[in-house]
Amino acid sequence: MDNRFEFIEKKGLMEGTRIIVDKETGVQYLMAHWTNIGGLTVLVDKDGKPLLDLRYAK
Repeated sequence: MDNRFEFIEKKGLMEGTRIIVDKETGVQYLMAHWTNIGGLTVLVDKDGKPLLDLRYAK
């Protein structure tokens, strides 16, 4: 990944989850990975709006 994204929480090396933040928008994503497969989805609040990292939110 380039400098636009930052890992803010990591669990597991080969398998697990990571929370990633887009430093341009502040939007947080959940990445789940199992060896060579995985998925990425935006984290949302109770109203369905994207969760923002306040350090980067504009």
